[in-house]
Amino acid sequence: MAITEKTIKLLWSNAAGRCSFSGCTEKLTVEQAADSAPHTLGEMAHIKGKRKDANRYDATQTDLDRDGYENLILLCPNHHTLIDKKENEKKFPVEVLLEMKICHETYISNRLEATKFSNIDQLKDSICIYLSESYQSWLQYGPLSENAQRNPHSDKLHALWLSERLTTIVPNNRLITKLLNDNRTLFPRPKQQTVAKFLTHASSYEKWVCDDIPYEAVLRFPAEFEQLIMES
Repeated sequence: MAITEKTIKLLWSNAAGRCSFSGCTEKLTVEQAADSAPHTLGEMAHIKGKRKDANRYDATQTDLDRDGYENLILLCPNHHTLIDKKENEKKFPVEVLLEMKICHETYISNRLEATKFSNIDQLKDSICIYLSESYQSWLQYGPLSENAQRNPHSDKLHALWLSERLTTIVPNNRLITKLLNDNRTLFPRPKQQTVAKFLTHASSYEKWVCDDIPYEAVLRFPAEFEQLIMES
């Protein structure tokens, strides 16, 4: 068996592309530096070991479960190495790693808690932060970026863009969606259709990234939504 694409995407998006080891939260993509291209650092570690000689190996586990989402935790290379050292097996048993994963993903999820604003400018200021982050990610790594134009057939760059969609754009879309749903009445009636377009875009984009719908079914990002948020 092997880890499926859907499992990979679920793991990366739920961890927001950050190391799940307690106290780390390192972002697992690296910006371009000197002559090196941007690249990913994330490693999908098995909680119960994949091989018989691996830490925490469970002989009763099926191959399907072994490579399933529930048995994987996203880590930086340093912490992946740390938990898999033989001398550390008792220090990092299954229960500890599962707790780390749950705590980290709960932290990411809790960012989506309700936030109510008293005026529309406060709401726009918050949305603008996430919208700008996503836009910069698209400029740096997207299919029309300088990196992609210089290396149109690079598998590494394609993988990096996929990771950026999962670790920056999808999480930011979730945050913006939550902010909009919690404060939608702050927008005047003529602007509600624009808000609805973004919500449909965000939902369809995430479904496409997670392979639930074809690209043709994605509602393109509505430029009028950006104008709405950026206008004074």
